[in-house]
Amino acid sequence: MKNKQGAWGLGLLFMLTGFLGGCASVNSGNDGQVQSYIAPVIEAGWIRDGEPIEYDGYKWYPANDYEALQDSEVFQISEYRGVQVFVEKIATKPYERIYTKFDKNKFRYYKRQDND
Repeated sequence: MKNKQGAWGLGLLFMLTGFLGGCASVNSGNDGQVQSYIAPVIEAGWIRDGEPIEYDGYKWYPANDYEALQDSEVFQISEYRGVQVFVEKIATKPYERIYTKFDKNKFRYYKRQDND
């Protein structure tokens, strides 16, 4: 009798888990999920050497500073030499700053300089 009750309880547990798991996946879209971008282990050497990013016909030079931003506050606009390039979601063209990510919630910003 004890084994029957244990098997019945285990079956009920699997049924409830399957039912609840199914309900959780019914919701489509990105509800409850936050955008996440991977931070490099170390910044690219060309960034640390002060070389610019070429984007939108301009050269953008890295600042010796960063901004603390959540991944959900930026979106990727490009990739340059293997590095993701971002802007703030609230930014409009012409952008004042572009960013690269170098650590969790840390984005180096770049200022545009007119080409000579």
